[in-house]
Amino acid sequence: MSAFDKFTEKLARRLARGTSRRSSLAVLGAFATGAAVLPVLPVSRAAAAAPAGGGGKRPPIESGNPQDPGDQGACDYWRYCAIDGFICACCGGTVNTCPPGTEMSPITWIGTCTNPADGRAYVISYNDCCGVSSCGHCLCNRNEGDRPQVRPQANNDYNWCLGTESSIYNCSVAAIVGVAEK
Repeated sequence: MSAFDKFTEKLARRLARGTSRRSSLAVLGAFATGAAVLPVLPVSRAAAAAPAGGGGKRPPIESGNPQDPGDQGACDYWRYCAIDGFICACCGGTVNTCPPGTEMSPITWIGTCTNPADGRAYVISYNDCCGVSSCGHCLCNRNEGDRPQVRPQANNDYNWCLGTESSIYNCSVAAIVGVAEK
């Protein structure tokens, strides 16, 4: 037997003689209790901080067009009725365009949303912007008209970054394709 094997055996036997099952459970319980207390320790919550410039909320992102009402950075904006992901208008892009450094996916899912300004339904194309890690701002998950995954063109649960150079998801845009026919 090698010296290392003898040393390891001697150490294991000493440990077995000096500890009981009850003391081992007590140590494990103390570690579990300590781990449960970790989330309540005071830490800086950077994500919950107010935006630079003071104030509690970000300013609304308006289009300036009375035919396109609403805050384009809010989840309840009319075009976002079937969106699932981060809103590009909050991530450096717009409601129609991807942020700089990202690429719009050519593969898309669609939804039909009603514009409150004119009461008409519009077909909306939701495209993912890809190539840079998730923006992390303005998460929105609305599933109006969402269909099962067996109908992928109307399902928002896929990573639609297929067909781009990178399959890393960043955010989603909502472009008007046309007026929906009744």
